Amino acid sequence: MLAPEAERVLQYLVEVEELAEAVLADKRQIVDLDMKRNQNREGLRALQKDLSLSEDVMVCFGNMFIKMSHPQTKEMIEKDQAHLDKEIEKLRKQLKVKVNRLFEAQGKPELKGFNLNPLNQDELKALKIILKG
Repeated sequence: MLAPEAERVLQYLVEVEELAEAVLADKRQIVDLDMKRNQNREGLRALQKDLSLSEDVMVCFGNMFIKMSHPQTKEMIEKDQAHLDKEIEKLRKQLKVKVNRLFEAQGKPELKGFNLNPLNQDELKALKIILKG
């Protein structure tokens, strides 16, 4: 049997390790989704270069190719892009919370500026007007 102090240390290490694993898993998933998003972007770019809208295009789904119409393919990829963007944004928000929990468990201070959000278009325009005087 372990001493009570050793048991607490072991429990602490297990908790920190689990939190760190969750952070790394989310980071890996973000990278994987971003790679898929880049592949979709390449596909959309290839569709834009192909000027023959009347011809069908071959689309790869996993390990098989399917012939689809040009507009239908473009719409499908754009929907997938929107879904990937939402999923990546959701993971990034969750990642911030998980990193803060990890830092808290390690006894480190919360990261400063980690919860900042970019300015939207209206805020940016207002800021430019203010800075011009």
